[in-house]
Amino acid sequence: MKAKNKRLFTLLSLMIIFFLGCTILFKNLKNNLVFFFTPSEIINKPNITQNKIRVGGMVKKDSVVREVVVKEEKQIQKISFIITDFKEEISVFYSGILPDLFKEGQGVVVEGKLINNFSINAEKVLAKHDENYMPPELEFLNTSKKRN
Repeated sequence: MKAKNKRLFTLLSLMIIFFLGCTILFKNLKNNLVFFFTPSEIINKPNITQNKIRVGGMVKKDSVVREVVVKEEKQIQKISFIITDFKEEISVFYSGILPDLFKEGQGVVVEGKLINNFSINAEKVLAKHDENYMPPELEFLNTSKKRN
């Protein structure tokens, strides 16, 4: 086999292997993608049909409603609140423990399934914070060191 043909065969083999690897990778990633939307995008695009989506925005003031429900001899907290992007609003229903940073007027990202274009059944609630956030435990240590 000539050197020219050998190089061409090697190059084609590598391209085929690369193409197959990319195809397998993208096919597997397609099942795990979770898209991020704002409330305005969800309400203005009525044909969003993904299994899971993420909705981000601010928790509307005075919208958090907590209810304790007994299920299988366990107390479960059901929370409902409204996420807004200051144009549109979406109701969120969640069962479980909220993150410590969750509060009204704070940024939040919710992952779950869309019930309709105006409400979502959340599986995860992620609270956002700014770059200056310090956990209470570390903040206490910093203030005690500064005093000494």
